[in-house]
This record gives sequence, C-alpha cells and structure tokens, in this order.
Amino acid sequence: MDTMLIVSRIYLFVSWAVTLVILGTILVVVLRLIANQVDLNPFGSVSITLRRLTDPLIAPVRRALMGFGVDPKYAPLVTILITILLGWFVLQLVANVANTVAGVLLSSQRAAIGPLVGYVLYGLLALYSLLIFIRIVFSWVMVSHSNRVMRFLVNITEPFMGPLRRTVPPVGRFDISPIVGLVIIWIFQAAVVGTLLRGWQLVFFG
Repeated sequence: MDTMLIVSRIYLFVSWAVTLVILGTILVVVLRLIANQVDLNPFGSVSITLRRLTDPLIAPVRRALMGFGVDPKYAPLVTILITILLGWFVLQLVANVANTVAGVLLSSQRAAIGPLVGYVLYGLLALYSLLIFIRIVFSWVMVSHSNRVMRFLVNITEPFMGPLRRTVPPVGRFDISPIVGLVIIWIFQAAVVGTLLRGWQLVFFG
C-alpha cells in the first residue's frame, strides 16, 4: 500500500508540473498577442523577452501555416491549440505509465502472473498508440525529420506503420493507415482487457 501511495504522489506531482508548463506556455503566448495588439515598443525589454520565450514555439507553426497557404498571423492561436493538445498527450502518457505501474504492483502483490502480463501489454499498447498519435500531429505541423523527437517517432512507429501504409489504400489524398493502425491497437487492448485483465481494475489514475 505504501508503494501505491508513492506512485500516486509521483503521478500527482508530475501531472501538476505538466499542467503548470501548459498554463505557462499559454500565458506567454497570450501576453505576446496582447503586446502586439497594444503596439508595445518592439525594442523594449518586455517585448524582447516575450519574443525570446515564444519564438521557438511560434516560428515552426508559422512556417507550417505558410506551407499550407494559411495566413501566418494565426500562428500564436494555433500554437496555443497545439500546446493544449500536446499537453493532453503528455498527461495521457503519465496516466498510462502510472496505471501500468500500479497494475503491475497490484498483480505482483497477489502473485497473479496473467494480470501482470496483461497490465504490461496494455500499458505498452497505450504508449505505442500515443506515439503514433503524436507522430500524426507532428506531421500535420510539418516538423522536419531532422528533428530528434520526430526521428525517434518515425524509427519506433515505422515498423508498424510502413506495412500498413503499403496495404491500406488512401482515401482520395488522405492516408488513413494511421487511423487503421490505431484501431488495430485498440482491438488488441480490448482483447487484453477481455482475457488477461478480466475482473481486474484497469484505471487507477487519470
């Protein structure tokens, strides 16, 4: 029980930390928008600080919008939306890890091998589907493959996504293989829950 309490506290701490980062990022982007609207001195210390904090976030989004032919003035708003979306991804990841750890601890305490394997498999499948989802979002905002995070996502998901892409025909101009991949993973997760985790608690956190 003490171990579960530690896992719970770590989960709460990390969740609050991630939430604060999300709120802080949104705050500085909103302050930059306000500064632009009130015609704040662009060479003042406040404007320079806001640009230094937000340019690494807004610049890639601005380039992506220009690539899609969208007015780059919407980049700060799109940045806020992406921040919320990525923050949700991270919180989901934290919850998945915490739930997997809690499930493994619970099944270990009860010496239940089947549920132990089930919790590990379910957690890995949830993590993999999350990585695929993040890769989809990164591709939408045109994150370069030279980016280390994007390279990692491609390297870890391509062994699964590559054969699917060659098998599943596109619908018009849209590649639906990622959606098919997520559905396949969801089916495997449902199978794990219906067999190895039947009668066991699935969600502890989140």
